[in-house]
Amino acid sequence: MNMAMQMMESHQKDMPVQGMDMAMMQDCIEACSACEQACTMCSSTMTGEDMSMCMNMCMNTADICGTMMRMMMRPAGMHRESMMAMLQATMTMCMACADECMNHKDMHADCAMCAEACRQCAMACQKMMDAMNGAMPMA
Repeated sequence: MNMAMQMMESHQKDMPVQGMDMAMMQDCIEACSACEQACTMCSSTMTGEDMSMCMNMCMNTADICGTMMRMMMRPAGMHRESMMAMLQATMTMCMACADECMNHKDMHADCAMCAEACRQCAMACQKMMDAMNGAMPMA
């Protein structure tokens, strides 16, 4: 078991939600981290090129993935409505960034890898939302 998972499990008692799948939360955190890294690297390859839309979408996606990741790493402060809204916003931004990066996949290999990381992150966020719908009571 990795250190992050051990830490998540040690904080499970602090969560306002009992029965939350901590392994799924860890998977989502890791997908957000991978997406943040891929988007940051992809945006840096476009510096100086006329691809400002893609570059800026990658930077925005990196920011939202980093924020989503940090929110999940603070389980005691979990608030259902804000978590669901952030998961939805992360999924929306990831899919938009993936679509934009796919427009440039033939010019930049980083764009294809970034698009895949974005899609993986969106899928992990969807699984997290589904799990939260089953575990978290409505406020």
